[in-house]
Amino acid sequence: MKTALIIGYVWPEPASSAAGSRMLQLIKSLQDAGYQVVYGSPAQNSPHAVDLSSIDVQAISLNLNCSSFDTQIAQMQPELVMFDRFMMEEQFGWRVEKYCPEAIRILDTEDLHSLRHARHQALKHNTEVTAKQIYSESAIREIASILRCDISLIISEYEMLWLKKWFQLPDNILHYCPFMLDAERQVPGEPFQLRRHFVSIGNFRHQPNWDAVLYLKSEIWPQIRKALPQAELHIYGAYPPPKATQLHNPKQGFMVKGWTEDALKVVSQSRVMLAPLRFGAGLKGKLIDAAMTATPAVTSSIGAEGIYGELDSGLLIADNTEEFVRQAIDLYQHSQQWQPLSENASELIAKRFSANEYSANLIRRIERLAETLQQHRLDNFYGAMLRHHSMKSTQYMAQWIEAKNRLCNTNPHR
Repeated sequence: MKTALIIGYVWPEPASSAAGSRMLQLIKSLQDAGYQVVYGSPAQNSPHAVDLSSIDVQAISLNLNCSSFDTQIAQMQPELVMFDRFMMEEQFGWRVEKYCPEAIRILDTEDLHSLRHARHQALKHNTEVTAKQIYSESAIREIASILRCDISLIISEYEMLWLKKWFQLPDNILHYCPFMLDAERQVPGEPFQLRRHFVSIGNFRHQPNWDAVLYLKSEIWPQIRKALPQAELHIYGAYPPPKATQLHNPKQGFMVKGWTEDALKVVSQSRVMLAPLRFGAGLKGKLIDAAMTATPAVTSSIGAEGIYGELDSGLLIADNTEEFVRQAIDLYQHSQQWQPLSENASELIAKRFSANEYSANLIRRIERLAETLQQHRLDNFYGAMLRHHSMKSTQYMAQWIEAKNRLCNTNPHR
């Protein structure tokens, strides 16, 4: 049996984040293609992490800047190695190339961190995104990682275009791979008349989500509540810090609920989702949850990226406070506006994010790559150049840190 090693930035938490759900989708695709999947991470375990053994995945702990990984991968000899975000490729990529050079190297970007960073900087300075913000150190690192890998999985059509426009990346090292979902797992939400309140959801550790909560609290919700004094906003998400729970205020109808085991259930009972995302990247899992439950949503242009494409949308889009408030109030009050959006949302998964279609596409791409790997790498000269130069510096830095740690452990008083 073929082996696929996934090197994860964190242990997968499908009930906490869209990234966790996507990782399980990728694991299932590899397993269905006949791979034995091994998942390794240097992160500490968490209470919300999935039990990997329950889905027949071997879990191994990895150490940063440590040659113990060399032994692990030399013994394993996987046919495929997938890096979960570019930081893991930076840390382990040179070791994979040295000790397992024939393994296909795939980068799962999750979302483009450099795009999210550029938008965050623009928001802080209250400007449009500038070239200086686009060509940041984060972008240099992320694009270099994409070039060093055989292919990179890009979750959004918007991000595919972004990479080609700003960085001239070729098609042969990019692969469009959105969420891979089963339409049969959709939850039939309640009809308009039986639904109550607004909902917002998202992992509090993700900066765009926390910014959206603050934006709701300070600017959006007071105006909605004034027009709809009986309505409440229920905010769910993993890892709410004290500064978030302190925002909980029943008198204002601002209800910080925190963690929920069943996101689809709480969304399906709500009438409207609010997702005023002012920066970010990738596909927004919260809007996928809305579609899975036929729940209309009000979001920003950034939030809507890559979701509906050319389909009739289940979203209303607003990029300023006044328009966002107006659309949220109208949608909440009028069933004739709500119903067609709900119907559009219910059709999204089957038409845009079919697990069967995109899983098959991914496996076919991997199989073609395996057949032409040598030529593929010869065609990617810039990637070879980056691996030769920048990975040497990464290798020497890692070996220096390992030697320093060994010395400190030997002489604890130094």
